[in-house]
Amino acid sequence: MIIINLDVMMAKRKMSLNELSERVGITLANLSILKNNKAKAIRFSTLDAICRALDCHVEDILEYVPGIDPEEDDHE
Repeated sequence: MIIINLDVMMAKRKMSLNELSERVGITLANLSILKNNKAKAIRFSTLDAICRALDCHVEDILEYVPGIDPEEDDHE
């Protein structure tokens, strides 16, 4: 399963969801979906913009955790 550590990077950069939304140019709702690990996909252009805004690398935001099936996780 892919885990999105957006909240961790935002905290490290002391950046609010509102500020990141403005810098990246995507809605608060879409950022919230990413932040809460509810996203099914992310565009490379969005990932690029987030990395630029947070001055980080992709691996700072995305983490692969083996052994967790996202399909099973949705049914809890």
